Amino acid sequence: MNELRRIRSGPEPDERAFVVRVQFSADEPDLVIERARDVLGRVIEHVDPWPAEEAWPQLLPPWFVQACAPERSPDPSLDFATRLARWQAKTWDEKVAASQGPWRLSNWLYYFDPIDGEGDDRSWWWWDAASSGPDTGWIDVATTGWPYGTGSLYWLIEASGGVIS
Repeated sequence: MNELRRIRSGPEPDERAFVVRVQFSADEPDLVIERARDVLGRVIEHVDPWPAEEAWPQLLPPWFVQACAPERSPDPSLDFATRLARWQAKTWDEKVAASQGPWRLSNWLYYFDPIDGEGDDRSWWWWDAASSGPDTGWIDVATTGWPYGTGSLYWLIEASGGVIS
């Protein structure tokens, strides 16, 4: 699996992709990268077969699980169409605020879930990462184009201790 190899050791010299760089600041940028690699690597390792939702807290690092917002059950009196209509009725600013962390673990995993989520049609894949100074770093992701869905990547960086620049 190429993404898992890139998470662990970076891209091969002859690999090519449309790459976008996400910069972040942190007290320890190398630690942010190490943590992000660890979390994403564990998720990618478990794509096939995809574990049950209740198994993930044991498969991921405790610090990441604890950084996520508590899970909550949707209001059983609201069907999907009603919840979708409420989301669509929100203003852009309300949607942006709702997409910022902390994310619930199940919401974050949805973007990698090949069965019930968007895992078979993700919009970014790990490419490379490094620190670029004593308090800054970057993560490159391969994408299919611009714009791409950044929320799950940004939450990974934030939960790992970085602040998006």
